Amino acid sequence: MPAIAKLPQHRLWTDKAGGTNAYWGQEGARMEGRGAQSTGCMLVPDCLACTLHFAQNACPYTAALEGMLSITRPSSYDTTSMANSIGTAENLAATLAHQTEKTLDQEAIELDPHLDKKLDRKFDLHIIPWLFGIWLLSFIDRSNIGNAKIDGLATDLHIETGTGFNIALLVFYVPYILVDVPSNWIIKRVRAGIYLPTLITAWGLVCTMTGFVTSLGGLIACRIMLGLCEGGILGGVIVYLAMFYPRHQMLFRCGLFYSAAPLSGAFGGLLASALGRIKYHGYNKWPWIFFVEGAVTVVFGLVCFLFMPSTPMEAKFLTDDERNHALRRMRVDASGATTLDVDEEKFNWHWVRMALLAPQTYFTAFIWFFLLVPLYSFSLFLPSIVTGMGYKSTVAQLFTVPPNMTGFISVIVASYFSDRVRVRGPFIVAGCILGICGYIMLLVSDRNPVKYAGTFFIGLGVFQCSSMLMVS
Repeated sequence: MPAIAKLPQHRLWTDKAGGTNAYWGQEGARMEGRGAQSTGCMLVPDCLACTLHFAQNACPYTAALEGMLSITRPSSYDTTSMANSIGTAENLAATLAHQTEKTLDQEAIELDPHLDKKLDRKFDLHIIPWLFGIWLLSFIDRSNIGNAKIDGLATDLHIETGTGFNIALLVFYVPYILVDVPSNWIIKRVRAGIYLPTLITAWGLVCTMTGFVTSLGGLIACRIMLGLCEGGILGGVIVYLAMFYPRHQMLFRCGLFYSAAPLSGAFGGLLASALGRIKYHGYNKWPWIFFVEGAVTVVFGLVCFLFMPSTPMEAKFLTDDERNHALRRMRVDASGATTLDVDEEKFNWHWVRMALLAPQTYFTAFIWFFLLVPLYSFSLFLPSIVTGMGYKSTVAQLFTVPPNMTGFISVIVASYFSDRVRVRGPFIVAGCILGICGYIMLLVSDRNPVKYAGTFFIGLGVFQCSSMLMVS
């Protein structure tokens, strides 16, 4: 039961034994302890607005209802007289729905398309680059273990054979999965402009410390901590984007930041080819991959504290008119699902229950699982795949760049055209077919040119599918 002080004034309780007395607001809460049962809204049947949209459980229609019905608030009354004073509840509900729809239509008409485009340009300039950098460094720091392996990590930690290296890869995903959903709750409690940079700085420190490990146990501990820090990033970035862009603009923006994933493989290969040549103070080759890439992430995270706004209302690069317009267009985009602005939204368990009961959640998770398996296999093992073709160290690192660049281009192009036609399914199916063809070429052929060509097909297919599924 909600706190008494925060109960909706129109929530109704009736005697458990079927008596004629009814109670509302604070007295209803007290009577619940004596056996009274909450029956929902006394004014609008089946109305859940007080629990759907407001963390404080306040009825959004209080003023309108009292103005229309001239209702006073007695602590208790007879249910028959209550019904007579209210009138036909269905008519009231229809009137409220009509008023809400009329308000939204009016706001939609008032939206200035020129100001809309100006906002999009500003958000693209001031929001997307930071998210691109976050995802780029996230993928580099989780995947650089594959580059480090062929630069001596496996040899120095004595895990060239056996399952040690695979275990180090596996343990990353245990905390990564466990913290993903709770992290989206935290981002509602802690402002996104603080929470996301905190995660970035934390995993950058973990990545830097990985360069000091001297045993498999130390490597596993670092990978667990890395997964703990990175687990909330993807969900957090999606929630953050949804605070600034309407739904029909989300996919292309998701594609813009998610294209950093394949680009990280290209950058990671180039950086590893240079960093893997450093030998200084007993740290030879692979530790410098973690030292330098982790330090860059820490610096980037600290800079994000200064420049990432939590909501449009906190965006210093917007004028007052632009801030109000940004909030208004998000209300219109919500189509009446909420009357709150994005900077006022709070966590609500109702939406958690809806997500858990929705079959789409499990169907999407099923597809997502089978898309991520080939994606992360490609990201983590591409250096080993190229090494298996006979190329060594620096040359192998450089050969990982072109397939990843192909994936980078495919994500942007597919996201752009999918947003234009507002269709997701055919693009996902086409990407899956390309990925399947690529893995078949790797498994079946003994010729290096065919195998290497297969990596391009994988890059073309797997990355674009993931970005689309996030906003499908």
